[in-house]
Amino acid sequence: MDFEPAAEGFVFEVAQGLTVDYAPGEALSHFFAAAAAGIEEQLNLPEHGVVIATRVVLRRARADTFGSHELAFKIAGYLAARKALERSRCPRL
Repeated sequence: MDFEPAAEGFVFEVAQGLTVDYAPGEALSHFFAAAAAGIEEQLNLPEHGVVIATRVVLRRARADTFGSHELAFKIAGYLAARKALERSRCPRL
């Protein structure tokens, strides 16, 4: 995932042409939405009433029939956002 500053709010995009070999394919949109929810949850600053303005682009993803589910993608999103915040040395951490 790429994290970039945004003018305002939170934007999550799936890179054009991203393909993931997973069946059923329609489950992927639920997985990606769960990842976005995990990221947004981490970027939310309720004590200030804002979400850190960020644009996130999902560039690669992997899924398998045994370990992939919405909660796994939500946790992955949460951890990716946390790592991005650590790299930016956000005062929240």
